[in-house]
Amino acid sequence: MRGAIHPARRLRHVWLVVLLSIALIPLGRPPLALGAAIPPGWPDHVALGVADSPGDAQALRAQSGVDMRYQYLAGGVNTGHGWTTWNPNGSFVTLYVRESLAAHTIPIFTYYQMLQSAPSVGATEQARDLSNMRNPGTMRAYWADYKLLLRRVAQAAGQHLVVIHVEPDLWGYLEQAHATTLARSFAQRLIALRNQLAPHVLLAYHLSVWGTDRDITNSKPSPAQADQMAAASAAFYESLHAHFDLVFNDVTDRDAGYYQYVEGNPQTWWGPADFARENRYIAGFTRRTHTSVVLWQLPVGNTHLDNTWEHYQDNRLQWWFGADSAAHLRATRNAGVIGFLFGAGATGCTTAQTDGGFFFQLARRYEEHPLGLS
Repeated sequence: MRGAIHPARRLRHVWLVVLLSIALIPLGRPPLALGAAIPPGWPDHVALGVADSPGDAQALRAQSGVDMRYQYLAGGVNTGHGWTTWNPNGSFVTLYVRESLAAHTIPIFTYYQMLQSAPSVGATEQARDLSNMRNPGTMRAYWADYKLLLRRVAQAAGQHLVVIHVEPDLWGYLEQAHATTLARSFAQRLIALRNQLAPHVLLAYHLSVWGTDRDITNSKPSPAQADQMAAASAAFYESLHAHFDLVFNDVTDRDAGYYQYVEGNPQTWWGPADFARENRYIAGFTRRTHTSVVLWQLPVGNTHLDNTWEHYQDNRLQWWFGADSAAHLRATRNAGVIGFLFGAGATGCTTAQTDGGFFFQLARRYEEHPLGLS
């Protein structure tokens, strides 16, 4: 991949405002400072999670105490090797949900099917995605695949919380292509089918800052430019006329050390100014859309590693969850972020299984005294 709510104001004289707000936001706890509502069933604190394979839920919970685990659903809807074939008739999802809930862990599925479906015609990922979205046969298969996912989740989860994160990258390509009508019809159908088949599932939109034709990491925007980017991202989201329960955002898709030593790009390391830009951008988006944000597929690397295969360095985990990080985490929460999900975005990047136990150590410490949402 290219690689995220205001405290309730309990003042006696604003009951009318409170009642109007309740009518306009999904049921759940009161919104935080920027007006982004906390989805129903969400933990009472900033949630922490990690990419995690099937069969590992109990061990993950014991090792780390994390709130959430996520798993890609990919392979294409009409290729013969998509997620529905991993176990008979899509039961992969059923098993993952049940295993997660038995371990008291919230399951999250990243549904990444459009690009890998056939025929996927074009020289760029954007062209391939849009060609599939405009192909009636592909989309019939897509909607059948998505409906099976919803039915499987609904049957396995019942009233328990499950999150489906829909198509990272795709929304950024649609924004860049100015394909608002296509994006709107797609978003509205996603939500309508969820409402019909699995109403307790939370649906997450994917926010790609590069959909604005700029990005936080490489272009180093000024504060005014970051504000403009947030306004543009929010305007595209609002143009869909479709309310998602959450927004996922990825700040980078690989460890900074991986980019530096494998791809020859030393520019993806973040310092304090980069984190401040990200917070400013997210705050501008959440203030306009009133939708909470989860930072997703964050690099797992840390600065103690040796920059070899599966052991690449990064500093984001330590910035938010390391020693003396409390102020950093509060600042990002105050921007509208209610969850952090760590995981490798490419083969060879650091994972929670290859970092020598550092992620698990920090996760256990955090979960003993997690940061509340208010």
